[in-house]
Amino acid sequence: MTITPTVLQEYDGSMPDSAVTETATFGLGCFWGPDAVFGARDGVVRTRVGYAGGSKADPTYRALGDHTEVVQVEFDPSEISYRELVEVAFHEHDPRRRARKRQYQGLILTESESQHETVLDYLDESDFPREQIETRIEGLGTFYAAEDYHQKFNLRSHAAMLGEFEDAGYDDTDIRESPAAAKLNAHVTGKEVSLPFLDARSRS
Repeated sequence: MTITPTVLQEYDGSMPDSAVTETATFGLGCFWGPDAVFGARDGVVRTRVGYAGGSKADPTYRALGDHTEVVQVEFDPSEISYRELVEVAFHEHDPRRRARKRQYQGLILTESESQHETVLDYLDESDFPREQIETRIEGLGTFYAAEDYHQKFNLRSHAAMLGEFEDAGYDDTDIRESPAAAKLNAHVTGKEVSLPFLDARSRS
């Protein structure tokens, strides 16, 4: 089976909706790379990139204020745990180093006391002593979605694949929220992804 508009629609329709998923939000430098890293993971349903961790209202890429670039991961907790995502986050950046620009700093934004305790428990059991951690660990305030051209950035460079979404009637918001787009965005960067409609030809 190959990638077609119908296949994309059917795959997205089979995925859990946001009423049953949970979210995790991480700042790990430029958000394009982490978007692909998390999108490749089994159990991750959707990804979106944006800005958080600051006080400026309605930040944009050109007027970011005190916010940080982040990726928001929507996941099925029956398939992957929040702790597993935290482990990925800490292995995707050096938590003992703080970037000079706040835009690219390491940032773990927790959405509940349970998530906060999970992060601290992970650190206590890891090789990263708390006193050496420069990654900010804060509660999530407002998440602001980044501009459309940042969403699924790698996928957008592949006109043929992107065209299948457009032929399926997807607009920019649909692509941002599409589970298939999250997986294909990872796939085009060379990540191993589990998708039933990726055959040998579309993997090459």
